[in-house]
Amino acid sequence: MRVDRTPRFVDAILGWRWTGLAARLLLVSAYLLGGVIKASNWSAAVAEQAHFGMNPPALWAALTIAVEIVGPLLILSGRRVWLGAGMLGIFTVLAAITANAFWLLPPGSERFMATNAFFEHLGLVGGLILAAMLAQAERDRA
Repeated sequence: MRVDRTPRFVDAILGWRWTGLAARLLLVSAYLLGGVIKASNWSAAVAEQAHFGMNPPALWAALTIAVEIVGPLLILSGRRVWLGAGMLGIFTVLAAITANAFWLLPPGSERFMATNAFFEHLGLVGGLILAAMLAQAERDRA
């Protein structure tokens, strides 16, 4: 047996017609849920933006909600995936810099957690880029 051969069960999962949609939903679920929760609790959304020093907080809350809802819907629809991924990618980098500025923290457990969260956010950006690349490849094949 060749070592580089993909196991049949993996081929079956990757070839299933719903796998792509399920993967995109998993990728954007935190954003979509965050946008819906913020939209349903406006005062908390504004308070969150104020907490991070974003002024005016109401404007930033509205922009955050829009990005967290529109971006995932574009990705899930398969239309203008590049735009949805770009919106969420830029949002995620800015959020990581704002909320997880580990380089400003003294050594210790808080810095460790902020560093981990920062790089997890960068990993999400990588996933968003891959989603846009995959959508482009599918469009090119069609």
